[in-house]
Amino acid sequence: MKLLRRKIDDFLIQWKQNPDRLPLIVKGARQIGKTESIRNFANKNYKNIIEINFVIQKQYKDIFDNGFEVDTIIKNISFKNPNFEFVPNETLIFFDEIQECINCATSLKFFKQDTRYDVICSGSLMGINYNEIESNSVGYKQDYEMYSMDFEEFLWAKGYKNSQIEELFEKMIKVVSLSKIELNTMFEIFNEYMTVGGMPAIVNTFIKNKNYSGILTLQKQILLDYEEDITKYAGGLDKGKILNVYRKIPVFLGKDNKKFKISQISKGARSREYIGVIDWLNNAGIINICYCLNQLNLPIKGNYNPDSFKLYFRDTSLLIASLDDEAQDDLRQNKNFNTYKGAIYENIVGDMLVKEGYSLYFYRNEKGTLEMDFFVRDKDSLIPIEVKANDGSTTSLNNLIEEQKYSDIKYGIKFCHKNIGFNGKFYTFPYFLTFLLKRFLREVCCQ
Repeated sequence: MKLLRRKIDDFLIQWKQNPDRLPLIVKGARQIGKTESIRNFANKNYKNIIEINFVIQKQYKDIFDNGFEVDTIIKNISFKNPNFEFVPNETLIFFDEIQECINCATSLKFFKQDTRYDVICSGSLMGINYNEIESNSVGYKQDYEMYSMDFEEFLWAKGYKNSQIEELFEKMIKVVSLSKIELNTMFEIFNEYMTVGGMPAIVNTFIKNKNYSGILTLQKQILLDYEEDITKYAGGLDKGKILNVYRKIPVFLGKDNKKFKISQISKGARSREYIGVIDWLNNAGIINICYCLNQLNLPIKGNYNPDSFKLYFRDTSLLIASLDDEAQDDLRQNKNFNTYKGAIYENIVGDMLVKEGYSLYFYRNEKGTLEMDFFVRDKDSLIPIEVKANDGSTTSLNNLIEEQKYSDIKYGIKFCHKNIGFNGKFYTFPYFLTFLLKRFLREVCCQ
């Protein structure tokens, strides 16, 4: 299997170069490549690697039972495997599937104080009781949240170089149209990315086979695995309610306004009965939540209605895999991505924004006469983002920019199936350039 280049690779190198580095917890949904990335980094940077998986190697779960002094922990590990070598300053201890051994989190404080060994932990967000981990290791750990592959990583997997990606960005900044070859090729690859998704094993299968053979089977298995994990890790929450929300996401995305309504999940469903369910799915790395803004002005954070939201899949390919067989065939053979009421384009732009570090917000007034898919900000502007599945009108975007009462809105962004452009009010970009948006906005602010 091809070793895929990931953005965590550079982060891990920077982490090791920091003389005051803290024990690291890499968290994220299952099957996004956490373990493989950490192993690759470890093999290149340490003489000795101690890898313990608390799911597969349950016999190690009691290594903290005699206390948390580092020498005691090392002694207990060595009794279970005398072949492990612990050489100070040359050893990485990798605790995988930390959700199965919460006591491991408590040990991080002592490993930091000891300083002889580097420690990286990894775990599925679905299984991590993060409140408990946080209380056990506050101030003595660093978190890194990992996602499935973003579009730039997918381009790397396809063989594209940094210089080619830089050329795309340069044209973005200069507002210069992409050539016909550039535009058509990137749209074709973007269609592949929407269909294949960013799970490394699936991407590797696609790259190897050069077709979609077996991809849907792998995706549907991940959907089933998520359901299985929900029943395993839901804790005190009602597992049936979590599954109810999870399974209904495609239904609401197929509607015109896409808002998720608890009252329409099942007969008699009430919001108070689902407290914690949405947050659990979000914390598990399965969904992205997009909240409705109360007012169209800055600041964004705190200026939203927690009871009004849209839910998206973290990986758009899983949304596609959750549709019926006829829709599957249509999307794969005919590439009719806009037939699903724009939900697929909206879902993937939202996911790309999250992978850039943005939180998701939308707006819809009570009458439904004014609505906008997403909002981000630069240092002094609120920026509306419209995602268009067709070449329809942009009435709401024009109104938001032109009306004086929205004084924090100075310009907008439109992602669609068109080339790069600017009409004096909003920038038009093809969907696939979303992964460069944050960098673009920084450059625009500096001009």
